[in-house]
Amino acid sequence: MAGFDLLSDQGLRLDGRRSNELRKIQCKLGVFSQPDGSSYLEQGNTKVLAAVYGPHEIRGSRAKRLLDQVLVNCQYSMATFSTGERKRRPRGDRKSQEMSSHLRQTFEAAIKTELYPRSQIDIFVEVLQADGGNYSACVNAATLALVDAGIPLHEYVTSCTTVLAPPPATSWDDEKLEEGEIALVDASHREETSGSPTLTVAALADSGRLVLCQVGQRLHLDRMNRALERALQGCKDVRDVLDEAVRDHLANCGISEAASS
Repeated sequence: MAGFDLLSDQGLRLDGRRSNELRKIQCKLGVFSQPDGSSYLEQGNTKVLAAVYGPHEIRGSRAKRLLDQVLVNCQYSMATFSTGERKRRPRGDRKSQEMSSHLRQTFEAAIKTELYPRSQIDIFVEVLQADGGNYSACVNAATLALVDAGIPLHEYVTSCTTVLAPPPATSWDDEKLEEGEIALVDASHREETSGSPTLTVAALADSGRLVLCQVGQRLHLDRMNRALERALQGCKDVRDVLDEAVRDHLANCGISEAASS
Protein backbone atom coordinates (compact mmCIF):
# COMPACT_ATOMS: atom_id res chain seq x y z
CA MET A 1 0.00 0.00 0.00
CA ALA A 2 1.66 3.24 -1.10
CA GLY A 3 1.02 6.85 -0.13
CA PHE A 4 -2.60 7.62 0.64
CA ASP A 5 -4.13 4.68 -1.21
CA LEU A 6 -7.25 3.59 0.63
CA LEU A 7 -7.13 0.05 -0.76
CA SER A 8 -4.30 -2.45 -0.93
CA ASP A 9 -3.61 -4.60 -3.97
CA GLN A 10 -5.65 -7.33 -2.25
CA GLY A 11 -8.69 -5.07 -1.89
CA LEU A 12 -8.26 -4.46 1.85
CA ARG A 13 -8.74 -1.11 3.52
CA LEU A 14 -6.37 0.50 6.01
CA ASP A 15 -8.05 -1.30 8.93
CA GLY A 16 -8.24 -4.67 7.15
CA ARG A 17 -11.90 -4.47 6.08
CA ARG A 18 -13.32 -5.24 2.66
CA SER A 19 -15.07 -2.41 0.85
CA ASN A 20 -18.55 -3.55 1.93
CA GLU A 21 -17.75 -4.35 5.57
CA LEU A 22 -18.89 -2.25 8.52
CA ARG A 23 -16.65 -1.36 11.39
CA LYS A 24 -17.24 -3.39 14.53
CA ILE A 25 -20.34 -2.08 16.33
CA GLN A 26 -20.77 -2.50 20.08
CA CYS A 27 -23.78 -0.97 21.78
CA LYS A 28 -25.76 -1.01 24.99
CA LEU A 29 -29.17 0.33 25.97
CA GLY A 30 -30.19 1.81 29.32
CA VAL A 31 -26.76 3.07 30.38
CA PHE A 32 -28.25 5.92 32.48
CA SER A 33 -31.14 5.89 34.93
CA GLN A 34 -32.02 9.62 34.85
CA PRO A 35 -33.16 9.96 31.19
CA ASP A 36 -36.23 8.21 29.85
CA GLY A 37 -33.95 6.37 27.41
CA SER A 38 -30.21 6.14 26.83
CA SER A 39 -27.57 4.23 24.93
CA TYR A 40 -23.85 3.91 24.34
CA LEU A 41 -22.49 2.96 20.94
CA GLU A 42 -19.04 2.25 19.58
CA GLN A 43 -18.71 2.16 15.80
CA GLY A 44 -15.09 1.38 15.20
CA ASN A 45 -13.19 3.96 17.23
CA THR A 46 -16.08 6.45 17.17
CA LYS A 47 -17.84 6.42 20.55
CA VAL A 48 -21.16 8.12 21.27
CA LEU A 49 -23.54 8.56 24.21
CA ALA A 50 -27.22 9.33 23.60
CA ALA A 51 -29.99 10.32 26.01
CA VAL A 52 -33.71 10.91 25.41
CA TYR A 53 -36.13 12.86 27.62
CA GLY A 54 -39.86 12.92 27.02
CA PRO A 55 -42.39 13.21 25.75
CA HIS A 56 -43.03 16.11 28.14
CA GLU A 57 -44.70 19.50 28.10
CA ILE A 58 -43.08 22.02 25.79
CA ARG A 59 -40.73 24.32 27.66
CA GLY A 60 -40.01 27.91 26.81
CA SER A 61 -41.91 29.95 24.26
CA ARG A 62 -45.47 28.86 23.53
CA ALA A 63 -44.85 29.88 19.92
CA LYS A 64 -43.00 26.57 19.45
CA ARG A 65 -46.10 24.57 20.41
CA LEU A 66 -47.34 22.22 17.69
CA LEU A 67 -51.02 21.36 17.92
CA ASP A 68 -50.96 18.16 15.89
CA GLN A 69 -47.54 16.62 16.55
CA VAL A 70 -44.59 16.45 18.91
CA LEU A 71 -41.73 18.95 18.86
CA VAL A 72 -38.41 17.14 18.36
CA ASN A 73 -35.45 18.92 19.92
CA CYS A 74 -31.94 17.61 19.18
CA GLN A 75 -28.59 18.71 20.56
CA TYR A 76 -25.27 17.46 19.20
CA SER A 77 -22.01 18.02 21.02
CA MET A 78 -18.45 16.75 21.03
CA ALA A 79 -16.35 16.25 24.13
CA THR A 80 -13.32 18.53 24.27
CA PHE A 81 -11.10 15.44 24.29
CA SER A 82 -12.90 13.66 21.41
CA THR A 83 -10.28 14.57 18.80
CA GLY A 84 -6.52 14.98 18.69
CA GLU A 85 -6.92 18.76 18.93
CA ARG A 86 -8.78 20.03 21.98
CA LYS A 87 -12.15 21.44 20.98
CA ARG A 88 -12.74 24.93 22.39
CA ARG A 89 -16.51 24.90 22.08
CA PRO A 90 -17.99 21.42 22.57
CA ARG A 91 -21.45 22.70 21.59
CA GLY A 92 -23.08 25.76 20.08
CA ASP A 93 -20.63 26.31 17.22
CA ARG A 94 -21.74 26.31 13.60
CA LYS A 95 -20.84 22.66 13.00
CA SER A 96 -22.71 21.49 16.09
CA GLN A 97 -25.79 23.51 15.11
CA GLU A 98 -25.71 22.02 11.62
CA MET A 99 -25.45 18.50 13.00
CA SER A 100 -28.27 19.18 15.47
CA SER A 101 -30.45 20.36 12.59
CA HIS A 102 -29.68 17.22 10.56
CA LEU A 103 -30.52 15.02 13.54
CA ARG A 104 -33.84 16.81 14.08
CA GLN A 105 -34.73 16.37 10.41
CA THR A 106 -33.87 12.67 10.63
CA PHE A 107 -35.90 11.88 13.71
CA GLU A 108 -38.90 13.96 12.77
CA ALA A 109 -39.25 11.50 9.89
CA ALA A 110 -38.71 8.42 12.07
CA ILE A 111 -40.78 9.19 15.18
CA LYS A 112 -44.57 8.81 15.10
CA THR A 113 -44.92 12.50 15.94
CA GLU A 114 -48.72 12.50 15.61
CA LEU A 115 -49.04 10.42 18.80
CA TYR A 116 -47.80 13.23 21.05
CA PRO A 117 -49.42 16.56 20.08
CA ARG A 118 -48.40 19.64 22.10
CA SER A 119 -45.45 17.72 23.55
CA GLN A 120 -41.67 17.74 23.22
CA ILE A 121 -39.00 15.03 22.92
CA ASP A 122 -35.39 15.96 23.65
CA ILE A 123 -32.54 13.98 22.09
CA PHE A 124 -29.00 14.64 23.31
CA VAL A 125 -25.97 13.02 21.71
CA GLU A 126 -22.33 13.50 22.65
CA VAL A 127 -19.33 12.24 20.73
CA LEU A 128 -16.77 10.97 23.23
CA GLN A 129 -14.26 9.90 20.58
CA ALA A 130 -14.33 10.87 16.91
CA ASP A 131 -12.87 8.64 14.21
CA GLY A 132 -15.15 9.22 11.23
CA GLY A 133 -18.86 8.77 10.66
CA ASN A 134 -19.77 10.99 13.63
CA TYR A 135 -23.24 11.83 12.35
CA SER A 136 -23.96 8.21 11.44
CA ALA A 137 -22.88 6.94 14.85
CA CYS A 138 -25.05 9.60 16.54
CA VAL A 139 -28.12 8.57 14.53
CA ASN A 140 -27.57 4.91 15.37
CA ALA A 141 -27.04 5.65 19.08
CA ALA A 142 -30.07 7.96 19.25
CA THR A 143 -32.26 5.30 17.62
CA LEU A 144 -31.34 2.88 20.41
CA ALA A 145 -32.02 5.54 23.04
CA LEU A 146 -35.48 6.21 21.56
CA VAL A 147 -36.25 2.50 21.61
CA ASP A 148 -35.09 2.36 25.23
CA ALA A 149 -37.41 5.28 26.03
CA GLY A 150 -40.36 3.48 24.45
CA ILE A 151 -40.89 6.16 21.78
CA PRO A 152 -42.81 4.63 18.84
CA LEU A 153 -40.88 4.74 15.57
CA HIS A 154 -42.10 4.00 12.05
CA GLU A 155 -38.97 1.86 11.59
CA TYR A 156 -35.41 1.71 12.76
CA VAL A 157 -33.65 4.77 11.37
CA THR A 158 -29.96 4.11 10.72
CA SER A 159 -27.14 5.94 9.01
CA CYS A 160 -24.00 5.11 7.07
CA THR A 161 -21.20 7.12 5.45
CA THR A 162 -19.70 5.94 2.16
CA VAL A 163 -16.52 7.11 0.44
CA LEU A 164 -15.80 6.70 -3.27
CA ALA A 165 -12.17 5.58 -3.48
CA PRO A 166 -10.05 5.02 -6.58
CA PRO A 167 -9.03 1.40 -7.15
CA PRO A 168 -5.45 0.37 -6.36
CA ALA A 169 -2.90 0.47 -9.16
CA THR A 170 -3.06 -3.35 -9.34
CA SER A 171 -6.66 -4.40 -8.92
CA TRP A 172 -7.63 -7.67 -7.29
CA ASP A 173 -10.74 -7.64 -9.44
CA ASP A 174 -10.62 -6.60 -13.10
CA GLU A 175 -14.35 -5.93 -13.09
CA LYS A 176 -14.01 -3.46 -10.21
CA LEU A 177 -11.11 -1.76 -11.99
CA GLU A 178 -13.19 -1.24 -15.10
CA GLU A 179 -16.00 0.26 -13.02
CA GLY A 180 -13.63 2.91 -11.69
CA GLU A 181 -14.21 4.12 -8.14
CA ILE A 182 -15.09 1.71 -5.36
CA ALA A 183 -17.63 2.57 -2.64
CA LEU A 184 -16.23 2.05 0.86
CA VAL A 185 -18.94 1.53 3.47
CA ASP A 186 -18.83 3.02 6.98
CA ALA A 187 -15.88 5.30 6.39
CA SER A 188 -13.26 5.99 9.05
CA HIS A 189 -11.76 9.43 9.69
CA ARG A 190 -8.75 8.65 7.48
CA GLU A 191 -11.03 7.67 4.61
CA GLU A 192 -13.32 10.68 5.07
CA THR A 193 -10.40 13.11 4.98
CA SER A 194 -8.62 11.48 2.04
CA GLY A 195 -10.11 13.96 -0.43
CA SER A 196 -12.38 11.36 -2.05
CA PRO A 197 -16.12 12.10 -2.45
CA THR A 198 -18.24 11.20 0.58
CA LEU A 199 -21.94 10.42 0.89
CA THR A 200 -23.75 10.28 4.22
CA VAL A 201 -27.21 8.70 4.27
CA ALA A 202 -29.86 8.23 6.94
CA ALA A 203 -32.73 5.92 6.03
CA LEU A 204 -35.65 3.93 7.35
CA ALA A 205 -33.79 0.72 6.80
CA ASP A 206 -36.66 -1.72 6.22
CA SER A 207 -38.41 0.33 3.53
CA GLY A 208 -35.24 1.98 2.20
CA ARG A 209 -36.84 5.43 2.47
CA LEU A 210 -34.24 8.19 2.60
CA VAL A 211 -34.63 10.78 5.34
CA LEU A 212 -31.30 12.55 4.85
CA CYS A 213 -28.65 12.54 2.13
CA GLN A 214 -25.56 14.70 2.33
CA VAL A 215 -22.87 14.78 -0.37
CA GLY A 216 -19.38 16.00 0.46
CA GLN A 217 -18.48 16.92 -3.13
CA ARG A 218 -20.17 17.27 -6.49
CA LEU A 219 -20.95 13.88 -7.99
CA HIS A 220 -22.15 12.77 -11.39
CA LEU A 221 -25.42 10.85 -11.18
CA ASP A 222 -23.75 7.56 -12.13
CA ARG A 223 -21.23 7.93 -9.31
CA MET A 224 -23.98 9.04 -6.93
CA ASN A 225 -26.08 5.96 -7.60
CA ARG A 226 -23.16 3.63 -6.93
CA ALA A 227 -22.42 5.27 -3.59
CA LEU A 228 -26.09 5.52 -2.63
CA GLU A 229 -26.75 1.84 -3.28
CA ARG A 230 -23.81 0.82 -1.10
CA ALA A 231 -24.78 3.30 1.65
CA LEU A 232 -28.36 1.99 1.81
CA GLN A 233 -27.06 -1.56 2.12
CA GLY A 234 -24.84 -0.32 4.93
CA CYS A 235 -27.91 1.13 6.68
CA LYS A 236 -29.63 -2.25 6.46
CA ASP A 237 -26.57 -4.01 7.88
CA VAL A 238 -26.46 -1.53 10.78
CA ARG A 239 -30.18 -2.09 11.34
CA ASP A 240 -29.56 -5.82 11.82
CA VAL A 241 -26.90 -5.09 14.45
CA LEU A 242 -29.15 -2.65 16.33
CA ASP A 243 -32.11 -5.02 16.22
CA GLU A 244 -30.01 -7.80 17.74
CA ALA A 245 -28.88 -5.43 20.51
CA VAL A 246 -32.50 -4.47 21.26
CA ARG A 247 -33.58 -8.10 21.42
CA ASP A 248 -30.69 -8.95 23.74
CA HIS A 249 -31.62 -6.00 25.97
CA LEU A 250 -35.25 -7.10 26.15
CA ALA A 251 -34.18 -10.65 26.97
CA ASN A 252 -31.95 -9.37 29.78
CA CYS A 253 -34.86 -7.33 31.12
CA GLY A 254 -37.07 -10.44 31.07
CA ILE A 255 -39.36 -9.14 28.32
CA SER A 256 -40.34 -11.59 25.62
CA GLU A 257 -40.22 -10.63 21.95
CA ALA A 258 -43.95 -11.35 21.63
CA ALA A 259 -44.74 -8.90 24.42
CA SER A 260 -42.48 -6.21 22.96
CA SER A 261 -44.03 -6.44 19.50
